[in-house]
Amino acid sequence: MKISARNVIKGKVVSVEKGATTAHVKIEIAAGQIVTAAITNEAVDTLKLTVGGDAYAVVKASDVMVAVD
Repeated sequence: MKISARNVIKGKVVSVEKGATTAHVKIEIAAGQIVTAAITNEAVDTLKLTVGGDAYAVVKASDVMVAVD
């Protein structure tokens, strides 16, 4: 895989919840650290995503917000 995004984090799929058109895919990137992505059901099928399978969370954003308490 070659991709221009700099934030690519490997993990395991822990949940795939399909809705009418959109699925929520949860990827555990470290113990207890979950990233959730909203993608199309078609993408889930094309990527053959299954619970327990390896996947990458790819974060591409033009803006990153920073907050403190």
